Amino acid sequence: MVTVGIIANPASGKDIRRLVAHGSVFDNEEKVSIVRRVLLGLEAVGVQRVWIMPDRFGIGLKALDNLPLTIEATLLDMPAWFTPDDTLRAARYMAEHCVGCIVTLGGDGTNRLVAKGCGDVPLMPISTGTNNVFPLMIEATTAGLAAGIVACGRADDAIIRAPRIDVYRLSAQRTGEQINGTPPDDIALVDAAVYDERFVAARAIWDSTRITDLVLTRAEPGNIGLSSIGAHFLAGNYPVGHGLYLRLATVGTVGTPVRAPVAPGLMQTVCVSAYQILPPDATVTVCCERPTVLAFDGERELELHAGESVLLRFNPHGPRVVDPRRAIALAAGTGFFKHV
Repeated sequence: MVTVGIIANPASGKDIRRLVAHGSVFDNEEKVSIVRRVLLGLEAVGVQRVWIMPDRFGIGLKALDNLPLTIEATLLDMPAWFTPDDTLRAARYMAEHCVGCIVTLGGDGTNRLVAKGCGDVPLMPISTGTNNVFPLMIEATTAGLAAGIVACGRADDAIIRAPRIDVYRLSAQRTGEQINGTPPDDIALVDAAVYDERFVAARAIWDSTRITDLVLTRAEPGNIGLSSIGAHFLAGNYPVGHGLYLRLATVGTVGTPVRAPVAPGLMQTVCVSAYQILPPDATVTVCCERPTVLAFDGERELELHAGESVLLRFNPHGPRVVDPRRAIALAAGTGFFKHV
């Protein structure tokens, strides 16, 4: 049975950057409407079953209410704790039960959690977060069509590999040479930052002047968030398929000042004192001289002790992601949409 999963994060687009920057609030009622349009797109291309992650707001339940569908669409049968862990567990469950594609509603942070659990299941990420470098700004009907076409096996060539950053905590018992072949302790899809603060606290980061080290999977002009620092620093001279490491210093010290939009409506200046282009599988080891925090995709996640080291590896073989335009073009080229 052709099955697609939907993971909609009710908390995406609502973090503290609405107070410290100028991010807009992404309304959950709009997410309900997006899920409805995704469902109709999935139905139109022959998907037979859809599982939706349960959530505190009831996005899935409201989307299904009074929506006439001929396909089987239900909430995923899983305990809901209404924490970010729900997203990870839902992605793992969907992968274990062989869904053909997972549609996500969220930002970079939401998709990072899905990518940790989805294995090789292709993702169709719809942007509904604060920083949206990984997910796409796309109409939900189109996203549903593309996800369904991929799930039905009609557009395998429309799936691409997105890079990721593999994160390893090092210790006296575990050196960088000993990590080969071992799964990472964590991952990031867009950026991993060493943040000069002792505690995770409000999670979202917005003060780029507190970042000491930054690893990026991409540095494309026009992005929002920390990756924009790399894009503006390299001024377009960025080799495709490579990552980027930046060493940041206090503004006014030796280095290159760079001004970038680190959050919606929030321009800040940082000083780049050193950088390194990262080819596939290249690594960077950072030793923390004092207690600090490691942030992934704009959110503080790990508290590190003084003297602790982390190894960050640019991995080109990250999650599989649907190119929706190519998926629909491939289906159209076979006459898929001409049947009555």
